[in-house]
Amino acid sequence: MAQRNLILSRRSLLLSVPAAAALAATDGEAKVHVGSQLNAFRIIDLNTLMGALASVKQIGFEGFEAPYRTLESQFDRPEEMAKRLKDTGLTFFAIHIWLPSYDAQTQLAPWTLIQRVADGGAALGAQRLILSGGSTPDAASLARKAEALNRAGKYCREKGLQLAYHNHLPEVENDCAQLEGLLKATAPDLFHLVVDAGHAFSAGVDMAGFFSKHFPRIEGMHLRDALNKEEVPFGQGDRNWVPLAAAVRKSKWTGWLMTEEERLNGSKPGEAALRPAREGIRRIFGV
Repeated sequence: MAQRNLILSRRSLLLSVPAAAALAATDGEAKVHVGSQLNAFRIIDLNTLMGALASVKQIGFEGFEAPYRTLESQFDRPEEMAKRLKDTGLTFFAIHIWLPSYDAQTQLAPWTLIQRVADGGAALGAQRLILSGGSTPDAASLARKAEALNRAGKYCREKGLQLAYHNHLPEVENDCAQLEGLLKATAPDLFHLVVDAGHAFSAGVDMAGFFSKHFPRIEGMHLRDALNKEEVPFGQGDRNWVPLAAAVRKSKWTGWLMTEEERLNGSKPGEAALRPAREGIRRIFGV
């Protein structure tokens, strides 16, 4: 009976926080992971994709996040590509759906696209599906979005994925009102966040405070920096990341710090941004 209770207690823990965090807390020392988005690279075909991943690995990142369009052509025949991605030695942190506009009712991608990318991402070895979405400034639109996110979370779980939501600027304005609303209206085991800390800084959010409050439901954080409001490689800007880094260490969090070296002017700096960004993460966060 005691052994059965132990198993049930462990299962309950895994359902209440991200699995990686729970396992780290019970099986070993907590470890923060470091990865990179691929938006810093100009990817036009599979050769340039694999070249970008080689750079990410060589610079010293553990994993990567890919826009779904870079891999969509492989969804119908995923086996060979899944092997190529695994052979890079990188963790496929997430496949991400971002669109210029979203479904008017849910402010998310159309359901058929969510299903297609979840199916394809899982077959290619992704650990998560990240959804971006539109703003939901009123209670009714936020409730519809939360319902759709719970549905997407259930579908992802069936496919062996974790669902995570990525914010833009409107969702972190007014003390993260929209994100707070989504966290309250969604199931903790189905819905987590990949917080865009760059947008949060722009909105004046106390990121250390938000992180400390919600870290069990935060899978990762996108890191981007600016100097005099101009984008620069992470760690070279005038944003104060020290309080957030202290909060991460204190929490024993085991999520992912993802550098987001994407430029609003459309430039693709590639390694020129990723190398100093990796050093900035090491210097500020100690990982």
